[in-house]
Amino acid sequence: MMKKIIPIILFTALSALTLNAQQELQLSQYMFNQLLTNPAYSGTHSYGSASIIHRSQWVSFDNAPTSQVASLETPIGEKIGLGLLVTNDSHGIIKELSFMGNVGYKFNLTSTTKLSLAVRLGVSSYSADFGEIDVWDTDDPIYSSSNISGAFIPKFGAGAYLYDEKWYVSLGIPTITAPTDDKLILTSTNAKYFEQHYYAGAGYVFKLSPLIDLRPSVLLKYQNAAPAEVDLNANFLINKKLWLGLGYRTGDALIGMVEYNISTRLRGGYAYDFTTTDIGNYSNGSHEIMIAFDFGEDILVKKTSPRYF
Repeated sequence: MMKKIIPIILFTALSALTLNAQQELQLSQYMFNQLLTNPAYSGTHSYGSASIIHRSQWVSFDNAPTSQVASLETPIGEKIGLGLLVTNDSHGIIKELSFMGNVGYKFNLTSTTKLSLAVRLGVSSYSADFGEIDVWDTDDPIYSSSNISGAFIPKFGAGAYLYDEKWYVSLGIPTITAPTDDKLILTSTNAKYFEQHYYAGAGYVFKLSPLIDLRPSVLLKYQNAAPAEVDLNANFLINKKLWLGLGYRTGDALIGMVEYNISTRLRGGYAYDFTTTDIGNYSNGSHEIMIAFDFGEDILVKKTSPRYF
């Protein structure tokens, strides 16, 4: 009996943390497509890209968190970058479907260094079914609310992306504001459901040999309602075809990942999170699958200069 009860307690506690802390989607393969964490990533290549990612977290649990992300980003001329994100996130009793559009402008700082600034506008639809849970504390105001069905929340975000051929520095606030107080669950009249998430990242490419490149990267994630979290990653590109990488997310997981350039246009990736917290005793970790397609007149540039970021 205790073997069944303990995972339920852990999942409930972690779901509560997700509701009040980590409200933005989390991906292990962020370095292959940074559109989710930074609107300014839109159109920073000379060709466009479309991708689909599916993430299954804590796969041993019933109703464990799952996420899907579909993205499209492309340059328009020399200066404009456009991006589109559709995300679907399910964690516990909460379900969120979002549609986001990005518009960015690029400044040429040198012959190779550019700065992209962008804004994001979008809307999210939230639903919550309290009938799916057994309430122990009936006096808790968060559970006295009626079910939420299709509560539409407008959102606004922004970002800056400084980059060159072999490095980048990124600062993104995917959602600066989202007026939710009259539509979503609150614990008191002074409670605030949504917290801004800040993402700061950087990466660089080292050429180790004619056949091997090393790309270390770091992503710092911060918001007021939870401790700061850092993703540290090292990815090796072998013969301009195969990426092999390792990552560490502080207080959470060790990550193994692989991406393969199937052709000049098509690439696929997979990541596995080895949970390092106590929940790892009851979960088989998390899986993430990605498929991406690059397009545009300049796509043949990848044959001589692979896509590092």
